[in-house]
Amino acid sequence: MGDMANNSIAYSGVKNAVKETNHGDFGVTLAELRSLMELRAADALHKIQECYGDVHGICAKLKTSPNEGLSGNPADIERREAVFGKNFIPPKKPKTFLQLVWEALQDVTLIILEIAAVVSLGLSFYQPPGGNESSKAQDGAAMEMQPLKSEDGGDGDEKDKKRSNLPKKEKSVLQGKLTKLAVQIGKAGLLMSAITVIILVLYFVIDTFWVQKRPWLAECTPIYIQYFVKFFIIGVTVLVVAVPEGLPLAVTISLAYSVKKMMRDNNLVRHLDACETMGNATAICSDKTGTLTMNRMTVVQAYINEKHYKKIPEPEAIPEKTMAYLVTGISVNCAYTSKILPPEKEGGLPRHVGNKTECALLGLLLDLKRDYQDVRNEIPEEDLYKVYTFNSVRKSMSTVLKNSDGSFRIFSKGASEIVLKKCFKILSANGEPKVFRPRDRDDIVKTVIEPMASEGLRTICLAFRDFPAGEPEPEWDNENDIVTGLTCIAVVGIEDPVRPEVPDAIKKCQRAGITVRMVTGDNINTARAIALKCGILNPGEDFLCLEGKDFNRRIRNEKGEIEQERIDKIWPKLRVLARSSPTDKHTLVKGIIDSTVFEQRQVVAVTGDGTNDGPALKKADVGFAMGIAGTDVAKEASDIILTDDNFTSIVKAVMWGRNVYDSISKFLQFQLTVNVVAVIVAFTGACITQDSPLKAVQMLWVNLIMDTLASLALATEPPTESLLLRKPYGRNKPLISRTMMKNILGHAFYQLVVVFTLLFAGEKIFDIDSGRNAPLHAPPSEHYTIVFNTFVMMQLFNEINARKIHGERNVFEGIFNNAIFCSIVLGTFIVQIIIVQFGGKPFSCSELSVEQWLWSIFLGMGTLLWGQLISTIPTSRLKFLKEAGHGTQKEEIPEEELAEDVEEIDHAERELRRGQILWFRGLNRIQTQIRVVNAFRSSLYEGLEKPETRSSIHNFMTHPEFRIEDSEPHIPLIDDTDAEDDAPTKRNPTPPPSPNRNNNNAADGAIHLTAGRRNKSATSSSPGSPLHSLETSL
Repeated sequence: MGDMANNSIAYSGVKNAVKETNHGDFGVTLAELRSLMELRAADALHKIQECYGDVHGICAKLKTSPNEGLSGNPADIERREAVFGKNFIPPKKPKTFLQLVWEALQDVTLIILEIAAVVSLGLSFYQPPGGNESSKAQDGAAMEMQPLKSEDGGDGDEKDKKRSNLPKKEKSVLQGKLTKLAVQIGKAGLLMSAITVIILVLYFVIDTFWVQKRPWLAECTPIYIQYFVKFFIIGVTVLVVAVPEGLPLAVTISLAYSVKKMMRDNNLVRHLDACETMGNATAICSDKTGTLTMNRMTVVQAYINEKHYKKIPEPEAIPEKTMAYLVTGISVNCAYTSKILPPEKEGGLPRHVGNKTECALLGLLLDLKRDYQDVRNEIPEEDLYKVYTFNSVRKSMSTVLKNSDGSFRIFSKGASEIVLKKCFKILSANGEPKVFRPRDRDDIVKTVIEPMASEGLRTICLAFRDFPAGEPEPEWDNENDIVTGLTCIAVVGIEDPVRPEVPDAIKKCQRAGITVRMVTGDNINTARAIALKCGILNPGEDFLCLEGKDFNRRIRNEKGEIEQERIDKIWPKLRVLARSSPTDKHTLVKGIIDSTVFEQRQVVAVTGDGTNDGPALKKADVGFAMGIAGTDVAKEASDIILTDDNFTSIVKAVMWGRNVYDSISKFLQFQLTVNVVAVIVAFTGACITQDSPLKAVQMLWVNLIMDTLASLALATEPPTESLLLRKPYGRNKPLISRTMMKNILGHAFYQLVVVFTLLFAGEKIFDIDSGRNAPLHAPPSEHYTIVFNTFVMMQLFNEINARKIHGERNVFEGIFNNAIFCSIVLGTFIVQIIIVQFGGKPFSCSELSVEQWLWSIFLGMGTLLWGQLISTIPTSRLKFLKEAGHGTQKEEIPEEELAEDVEEIDHAERELRRGQILWFRGLNRIQTQIRVVNAFRSSLYEGLEKPETRSSIHNFMTHPEFRIEDSEPHIPLIDDTDAEDDAPTKRNPTPPPSPNRNNNNAADGAIHLTAGRRNKSATSSSPGSPLHSLETSL
C-alpha cells in the first residue's frame, strides 16, 4: 500500500497525469498521501493517528488489506491507476535517427571530409571540354563516408531547461585525447595540402609562361583551368589521406566490440565511454555485502552448552533438551517468509529467501539435520500468541507461544551484547538451566563474543523464558518487563563469506595500480576483518579504517562544512569506511575526484545498489550498479550494470577498458605510418612529376585498408592478463608514446625509401616504361602499378607489426586468437590481387607478372624484418622523439568556460580557436556523450552540485535547506548485513539533532530536509510538488 502511494507520488506526478480533486470513492486523496509521505517517524505516526485512527484505518479508506495487499482484480487496479496514477518510471525519449545523424556529422575529421567533398562536388559542375579525370577524382573524394557513431538514446527535451543548473562536464579521457590529436593532424594535413596546391600551380605557371615563354591564349583557357582543377584535386587527395578519418570509426568499433564481449563477462554497459574510462581507473570504492562477499549469511561458529565450537558441531554432541529449544526457538522466532529453498540448478547452492540473517539460522538447523518446516507446520503463523518484531531500538526480536496447559514461552534473539544482559540463566553442559551471573557474562564477552567479532563474525544470542500457568497473564504490551530474566540457549557467530575469487581479483587490481576501498554500512570490526580476508588490508600496512561518524568529524570545519583540504589528509590512506551512509559515499567519491594531492587526477569507480546510492554513482567516473540486488534508480544512475553482483566482473571491466585504449593506440600506430608515407609520397611526387604516383581511386582503397578494415582488425584484439601488469595510463599520458613514435617514423622511413626507389628507378630495375611525366589522359602504366602494389603490400604486413605497441618482438603472438584480424588481412590480399589484375583503367592499374608480384610481396615482408631492427634500438637513446595525443590539463581550460554551459568541455573547439582555422569556426561540440539519469535529472540530483562553485569546498549537505541528523552509535545487530540493501526502509524514530555531524547508521540514517531558506534555482520545490515528494522520500 505504502509503496503504491509513494510511487504514485514519485512518478506519475511528474507528468501531472493525476488530478488532485479526483480521488474516486477512496477516503484518501493523492494530496493527502503526498503530505503523509513527507512526514517521518513520530510525525507520520501522529498524523496517521490523528486523521485515520491507525494503520488499519488508512487501509480501510484505501480499500486494501494490511496483510494481503490489493485484491489483484483488474477492474480495481484500473480504477486505482486512474485515481493515483501508474506505478512505473517514465521511459526515456529516444533520439530520432536524424538527431543521431547530426551528432555523427559533428566529428572533426568528418567535418574536414565534408568540406572537401562539398568543394570537390562543386568543381564537378564545371566540365572543361574532354575532361573527365577530374570528375573521377572528385567523385572519389566525395565518396569518403563514415558509419554513424551513435550512443544510448537520451532525453533531449529538457536539456535547455536544466542548462543553468548542471555543471559543465569534461568528456572522457580517450575522447579528449583523440579529439585533440585529430585536430592537430588535421592542421598538418591542411597545411600540406595547401602547400601542394601552391607548388603545383606555381610550377605549372612558371614552366609554361616563364620557361617555355608561351602566351596565354583564350582558346586554351579551358585546358589551363583543367590543369588547375587537377592540382586542386591532388591537394584534396593529400588532405583526405592526412586526415585520420578512421579514428571515430576505430573508437566506435572497439567500444562496440568490447561492450558486446563484456556482456559475456557479466558487464552490461549502458554508456560506451564508461568502457574506456574504466581502463584508466585508479580507485574503486566497493560495497561489501554481495559484491566482495557472497551475500549468503552462514553460521560458522557457536557457543552451546558452555562450549565454544569453531565449527558447527555434530547433532549428537548437543543434548536433546538444548536441541529442542534451539529448533523451536529458531523456527518460530524467524519471519515465516524467511525460508531456504532447493537450488534452481542441480549442483547449485540452496536459495535463501527473506532476511539473510534468519536464513543463516535456519541453515544452522539444516546443518544439525533438523527441519524447521516441521515445527512451522505444527505451529502455524496465526497460532503465534504475540510477536515483537525487530527494530533498531530494542535490537532484538521475540515471539510468544501459548502452551496447551495455559503457560507461555517466549523465544528471543538479537545482538549478543543486548540479549545477554537480559539473561539470568544459561543452559549448562547437560542442557539444564543454571545461574548466569554478570561475571559469567563478562567472561563470555571476552572469550567468545570478542574473538568472534575480531574474525568478522556477527554474534547473535538465542534465549527463552517460561511463564508458568499458575501466574497471572503478563502485561504483553510492556515489552521491557517481558523480555527479561531470559535463559541463554546459545551464542552463534554468523559470517557472510568472502567470495573465493575476490582476494585474487583484488591482488590483480593492486598490481595494476588500482586502489580498492570498502564502503559499507556494517560495523567497523566486521568490515576490517572482511577487508583483511579480501586483501584490501594487509598486516603491517599503515592504512586507515574509519566509521562514518569519525570520517565526518575529520572532514568538516567548525561550521559543519566539508573542506577539500581535510579530505586530502584522509583519503590517500583510507581503505575501509564502515557505518557509512550513502551521503558519506558521495562525499568520499567527490573528495577523491576533486583532489589535487597527486599530479594525475584520480579516476574513480563506485559500486552501489540502493536508491540513495544514486548521487555517488552519478558523480563517479564509472558507476557500477548491482544487477541482482540493485534498485531501478541505482541502475538508471549507473554506467555499467554487474549482472552477477561480483567484484571480479569489475576487474574484467578494467581489462576491457585498457584493451580499448591499447586497440586505439595500435590503430593509430598503423594509420599514422600510412598517413606519413602517403602524404609525403603524394606531396613529393606531385611536386616533382606534376602528378601523384597514387591516384585518387587508389588512395580511396588505401584509405579503406587503413581506416575501415584496419580499425576492424586492430580494434577487435581480445584482452590478455598482461594488461593488468601495468599502472593506469592516467588522464595526461599521451596516446602516442615515444616507442610508438619510433615505430611510426622507423617504418615510414623504410616505406619511403622503397617507394621513392621504385618511383624514380623502378623502370630501370624492372626494365619497363617509365610512368613519370605521362600525358593528361595516358593509360595506366606498369611502373606506377608496381609502386601502388608494393605500397599496399607494405601496409598489409605493417598491420601485423602494429599489433604490438610496447616494443615486443614477437608480433605474431596470439594472432590466431583473433579470427577477424586473420580474415581481414587475407581478404585484403585477395581484393588487392583482383584490383591489380582486373581493375584496369578505373583503378589506374595495369596487369603485373608473377615476378613483379613476388618482388612486391618481398618488399612488403621486409617491413617485418625492419620492425625487428627497430625493436633493437633503445627508445631512451632517441632523445629527439616526441610524444603526441596528450590529454588536456585542467589548468589549460579557462575558468569562464567551465561554467558557461552544461555541455562537455570541447577540447577541439579550443584548439581550433587557437589556430583560427576558418573552416572550423563555429564548431560547438564533438562526439557528445552525456550521461544523465532522466528519472532524476529533473529532481533529486540537481541540488548536489552547483555550476557556480568549483572550489575545494564541497557543496553537498552544506546549503541552508539541508540539515544532517545523527543517531546513537550503532551496535552489531541481527540485520546489519542487510543495511546496505535496506537502507531506505529502516529508520530511527527519534534521532537527536546534530547539525554538524553526518549520520553513521546506514540502516537508520535519513537526510531530513527542513524548511530553511530556498534558492530560486531549479532545486527548490514547493510542498506537494513531485520534486518535493522525491526529496523527502529519500
